[in-house]
Amino acid sequence: MERIETQIQGIISDILEDYRQDRPIDRQDRFNQPDKDIIIDILEKLLKIVFPGHLKDRTYRVYSNDHQLSLLIEDVAFNLNRQIEIALKYDTEAGSVSEEKLSEMAQEKTLTFLRRLPEVRAYLDTDLQAALDGDPAATCYDEIIFAYPGLYAISVSRLAHELFLLGVPIVPRIMTEHAHSRTGIDIHPGATIGRYFFIDHGTGIVIGETTVIGEHVKIYQGVTLGALSTRGGQSLRGVKRHPNIEDNVTIYSGASILGGETTIGRGAVIGGNAFITKSVGANTSVSVKNQELVFNQKDGRVETVDLDQSDDIVNIGAYI
Repeated sequence: MERIETQIQGIISDILEDYRQDRPIDRQDRFNQPDKDIIIDILEKLLKIVFPGHLKDRTYRVYSNDHQLSLLIEDVAFNLNRQIEIALKYDTEAGSVSEEKLSEMAQEKTLTFLRRLPEVRAYLDTDLQAALDGDPAATCYDEIIFAYPGLYAISVSRLAHELFLLGVPIVPRIMTEHAHSRTGIDIHPGATIGRYFFIDHGTGIVIGETTVIGEHVKIYQGVTLGALSTRGGQSLRGVKRHPNIEDNVTIYSGASILGGETTIGRGAVIGGNAFITKSVGANTSVSVKNQELVFNQKDGRVETVDLDQSDDIVNIGAYI
């Protein structure tokens, strides 16, 4: 058998030849593609701007916070502008204009985004309050900012949503998928979310692109706000596929609410593991009924327990 040293050149030639098939996977124009690492770095710096007293760089002793934040904002502006300019080439309309015009569009979107940061911070201030009010385990604001994955995911979502509204391709999705990878919370940047939004625990939450969420909404781990079907693929682009959640709604763990015509009315409570594809009226409580636990004993005996009738087992749709 030939040694690996003599075989590797043939393998290299085969792989390099495979790159020449002109498929989407073969593209190597890296200087005209968004840089994921840079975008994530921009995101983390934006979070330092949003929470200046909590996430600031402590590597160096800085005597002027204003000076440090000024440098940070300028750094974000420069790098974000470049990434937006590259990303705009993926837009079918923007991609056909001159380089000069593309640069102007990127600058305009960058400046507009930065001007919206105070409004984003105002929304996040309400989310922070909702977390403290909604979680008896929370001891203080600092704990929530430093430790809660829900607030991290919401913060990234609100920043990415502003870029999404400005028509910036790819960049906002990279941001929210980074948050997804860190927290297990998947919020599409297109989702519209009102003030005082609280995610408790959070792992496994999915919020689709056309979801509209009102104010004072609380959701728990494993909740899906999704589409009824995606079989239509690209033909469904721009179609309202995800539900509307009105104000003061609580959705407990494991619930799935699907469909663009589905509305959960103001003040409704959706119990754990509920599967909903039709609208629910205001101030309505929805719970799952007649669930059973089946116990298969080693001696062959089978015992069933109706969760709705048992005094010994808490209904799994009612825990917090």
